[in-house]
Amino acid sequence: MPVEDRIVEQRYEQDGYWISTDRDLLQIQVIHDYLANESYWAQGTTEAIVANSITHSFCFGLYEESGRQIGFARAVTDYTKFAYLADVFVVPNQQGHGLGTWLISTILAHPRLSSITRWTLYTTDAHGLYSRFGFVEEPEPWKHMVLRPHLPNSTG
Repeated sequence: MPVEDRIVEQRYEQDGYWISTDRDLLQIQVIHDYLANESYWAQGTTEAIVANSITHSFCFGLYEESGRQIGFARAVTDYTKFAYLADVFVVPNQQGHGLGTWLISTILAHPRLSSITRWTLYTTDAHGLYSRFGFVEEPEPWKHMVLRPHLPNSTG
């Protein structure tokens, strides 16, 4: 049985906001708009690429009480030992209220991710946020390596 078939959607509520792991609630246009137009890491990405990345990740949507999506994050994971935290955002007009902190803490505490022993992420501007959860810059002798095959219409 594929892992995604065993995931039970969960909902977390706090102060008129809620986080859900229900993929059917994700508002792809909101996610795509932020990533393609607001983020520094996925400028110009297509909606098809965003949709495909969602299909292959464990996703968390952040919503206002009304159901309007205002944030997102996804974990690329084997659900056992490794997870890469990606595409984390809260829309600009909702930032500064602790919602990003709540989103990250919800992800890290999720029971389906409890066995993860190595979390990774990349950021150029949110070191303070992630350090609150114990993320640190990897010391030497580890060397970050990347392979970027040339693919048409790919970003990042």
